[in-house]
Amino acid sequence: MSVKPTSKVDGVHPRRVLCFSAHPDDIDFGAAGTVAGWTEAGAVVTYCIMTGGDAGGFDAAHRPDIVSMRNAEQKAAASLVGVLDIRWLGYQDGYLQADHALIRDVVRVMREVRPDVVVAMHPERSWDRLQKSHPDHLACGEAVTRAVYPAVENPFAYPELAEAGLEAFKVSWLWFYGAPLERENHFVDMSPHLDAKLAAIHIHSSQHPDLKAMESTVRSILRENAERAGLGEGRSAEAFHVVGVNTPATFAGF
Repeated sequence: MSVKPTSKVDGVHPRRVLCFSAHPDDIDFGAAGTVAGWTEAGAVVTYCIMTGGDAGGFDAAHRPDIVSMRNAEQKAAASLVGVLDIRWLGYQDGYLQADHALIRDVVRVMREVRPDVVVAMHPERSWDRLQKSHPDHLACGEAVTRAVYPAVENPFAYPELAEAGLEAFKVSWLWFYGAPLERENHFVDMSPHLDAKLAAIHIHSSQHPDLKAMESTVRSILRENAERAGLGEGRSAEAFHVVGVNTPATFAGF
């Protein structure tokens, strides 16, 4: 496996990035350090959250307000890494399916944003840490993959979108987070943005009864990623499975 510890795409920082997740907080755990590096370099990043996170949390007292709580948490967390544009698809937490209703919604957002890079959860189950593979996570990854190719670039797919002025276009890069270890082929040294990532995760307090333990786990995973990438002691990295879609298959050394 060849890896390259950089957040650049083919040597150039992306101008526009669209990140998908199944639930509020997924992006913060998987990619917020990389996102912080992109926005710092001038990229415009949009989040698209597929569900309201209504099945999340641990405190029964939060049930009546959990969706509004998680909405507010995600907005606050996103702002810490330079993201102001958040789109919500409104699907029910725990029931996400990669059907044509979801794929059409994903294509619509892609055509609205027209990103250089699409970031999404991985569609394959990870057996090294099953918690990465919540069924909604897998559905998110599958829907985004099917939208990236062929739907978003096919003017005859979901023709009502083209009729509404949302023209087809081609996505260059697809970055997956939460991938099985054997799929990871790219690591981002996000050490300068570690504090911002951890602060963003801490915002999601409705989801974590023990924030100290949660932070310890996250730090450990990021250090392990950096070690596997050969970045050296004391560094922190986020891991991705990067796929070149409409671009030469020579990215970051692979």
